[in-house]
Amino acid sequence: MSNTLLQHYARADLETVILTALAAAGKDTDCLQAEDLAPIDEFHIRGRQATLELARAAGLARGAQVLDVGSGIGGPSRCLARDFGCQVTGIDLSADYCRVATMLAARVALTECVSYRQGDALDLPFTRHSFDAVWSQHVAMNIADKAALYRQMYRVLTPGGTLAIYDVIAGPGGMVHFPVPWARTPASSFLATAGELRRSIATAGFEIVHWHDDTANARTWFAGLADRIAERGLPPLGIHLLLGEDFALMAANQRRNLDEDRIGLIQLVARRR
Repeated sequence: MSNTLLQHYARADLETVILTALAAAGKDTDCLQAEDLAPIDEFHIRGRQATLELARAAGLARGAQVLDVGSGIGGPSRCLARDFGCQVTGIDLSADYCRVATMLAARVALTECVSYRQGDALDLPFTRHSFDAVWSQHVAMNIADKAALYRQMYRVLTPGGTLAIYDVIAGPGGMVHFPVPWARTPASSFLATAGELRRSIATAGFEIVHWHDDTANARTWFAGLADRIAERGLPPLGIHLLLGEDFALMAANQRRNLDEDRIGLIQLVARRR
């Protein structure tokens, strides 16, 4: 499964692709601002806005040690560092993503606040009680063993620590239409229902203190994105650069899945007991 996921996400020339697209969009690639990267480095529905909303719901303290599980190319981690004063460690299965995340952090002058390492969410390479908060956006959809995932998150959190999640869940409308941004086939898609997510979090030892169904907002956001793509084509900067030529079909399917209640979006915050 790890190899399947790497084949889905990894792109060896990603650094060049991103820098070329930024330059074509008129950005100074030697002195970038966080806002320059927002269209491409927030690899989840609703982008930067969803990151800001989750961070506020989590009440992250300035100076908090945060682990971003499935950190991608680093957009949320850099947002947490810059806007909320956190020290963030990102971990991702893709070495390519970690390399690009490190490069982008340097270009926005955040290397003292963020760091990235390649690793497996089911075997986090950190000792017990290492972090004040664990953060994860659009990651569990690719992980079948949810119990192991949340046990690992629980293990590395300090007692009373915060778990902040923004994830896609299975809706009541039936099977997902593929391909979608997280999977090209059902073989690498493992969506939990809302009830299953609640039970998995509680069983791992967490108390849920905030639960918000964000499906309606996600539906509106993705409808706007799909309409813009249909009218104008793909923009110069966007997460399609990470996923390749079939992103337009993925976006259309994602809109259909949301409209038909085949998927939903949940924002949650929990505390380690």
